[in-house]
Amino acid sequence: MNVLEFSGIVYGISAAAGYLGALTGLGGGVVVTPALTLLLGVDMRYAMGASLVSVIATSSGAAAAYVKEGFSNIRVGMFLEVATTLGAIVGAHLVTVIPLSSLAVVFGAALLYSAAISLRGPREAAAEEADALASRLALDGAYPGPEGPVRYRVRHVKGGFSLMFVAGLLSGLLGIGSGAMKVLAMDRVMRIPFKVSTTTSNFMIGVTAAASAGIYLSRGYIEPGLAMPVMLGVLSGSLAGARHLTGARTRALRMLFAAVVGALAVEMIYSGFSGGVR
Repeated sequence: MNVLEFSGIVYGISAAAGYLGALTGLGGGVVVTPALTLLLGVDMRYAMGASLVSVIATSSGAAAAYVKEGFSNIRVGMFLEVATTLGAIVGAHLVTVIPLSSLAVVFGAALLYSAAISLRGPREAAAEEADALASRLALDGAYPGPEGPVRYRVRHVKGGFSLMFVAGLLSGLLGIGSGAMKVLAMDRVMRIPFKVSTTTSNFMIGVTAAASAGIYLSRGYIEPGLAMPVMLGVLSGSLAGARHLTGARTRALRMLFAAVVGALAVEMIYSGFSGGVR
């Protein structure tokens, strides 16, 4: 295929990834990287570089809409970004050390775990005591509901902060926003409502990706001819997804999250062990 056809296909894949990323907080990169690598044969490191650019675009597109609508918890996002940024820098430095086949397996394992955990229903948090650190940092918040603001309390701040370092490490190592890990840390550990978790994740992933994108750029892993259609596709898809989130049902979002992430996880693990990723 010629350059125009290739760019068109990349744009279409990226738009679908951006739409999904905006709805679930995945950030689009979790779909773009395996799609470019497995379907189009792009070198995985260049795919990860383009994916990081797309993650920044997703955050810029969808996050602005979510903040305006009152879904994102800005204080939680800024606090947790300290951990994810440090992890992203460490992960980006490890990219040239770890073989691509191993990266694919790690990528798939992280996503498979994310898919399995997300299928479990929300835990009961009514009997838990308020988190003192969350209260001191004023992390509790509210989001728009059908009958007015729905208030919630943030739990287990220290545990969530620790997991965010792991999320940042995966982001820099795999060239994704690591939205899956961020959503699960906020939803499962910190007991933040799923819609707030996904929208806050979209707010955070751009900062996390930017922290490692500079390292990818300095090593020549960001190719403008590939990154541009990926960025434009993900940005347009993320804006469309942001408009549909408010009316989406939480259970449906969880099922969509698990189905897409699970399928990609299995394919990446298989390709890593079979040598399909080089």
